[in-house]
Amino acid sequence: MSALMSPPSPLFSATSTLPAPAPVQQLHHYAYRAKDAEETRHFYEDILGLPLYHIIQSDHVPSTGEYCPYTHFFFRLQDGSFIAFFDLGNDEAALPSPNTPLWVNHISFRVNTVADLEAMKARLEADGIEVLGVTDHHIFKSIYFFDPNGVRLELTAQLADEFQMLQESKTAHARLAEWTARKEQWRKEKAAGKALEALKPQQNDRPEVGGRPVA
Repeated sequence: MSALMSPPSPLFSATSTLPAPAPVQQLHHYAYRAKDAEETRHFYEDILGLPLYHIIQSDHVPSTGEYCPYTHFFFRLQDGSFIAFFDLGNDEAALPSPNTPLWVNHISFRVNTVADLEAMKARLEADGIEVLGVTDHHIFKSIYFFDPNGVRLELTAQLADEFQMLQESKTAHARLAEWTARKEQWRKEKAAGKALEALKPQQNDRPEVGGRPVA
């Protein structure tokens, strides 16, 4: 075998040639399917106050090349990021995930104060939108509701300051590692037919909500 065809040395590491991760500055946009563009515009622009900022329309998908006519439209947040939608022109909404509770998949937007949170709740309810909360998560307070497409939204007012959040970050890896170790053991027990229920966390940060609905 020639030198050009020789296998790479076992000491070679592909990761040694990789560049460092690029700094991820902020969310650019998050995209969902919309049943109707104007209904969605009314909700996000007229009620939530996010201006309609940009529209892309085409009959082919740039990333895949497949034929699928769409109107892709963006609403701008104060920090310059966007929430976006695709109206595929057939009046169909995205279906919920069959194995995931409706409260799991959601997107949260931050407002400045709890007073702002309460004002937005009043504004939403005045338009006939059901709102859960204000819910106290200790480091922030939130309200929850659904947009016209079935997307669960959360508005959040931060309570903890940067120092408190920094202190929280110091234990995050250890807590996740403990969860991962316990989950590995749970998987072994499940494979052996011993684990009959889902794994519970090792720590309960919200003991006060036991026995009542959680928003």
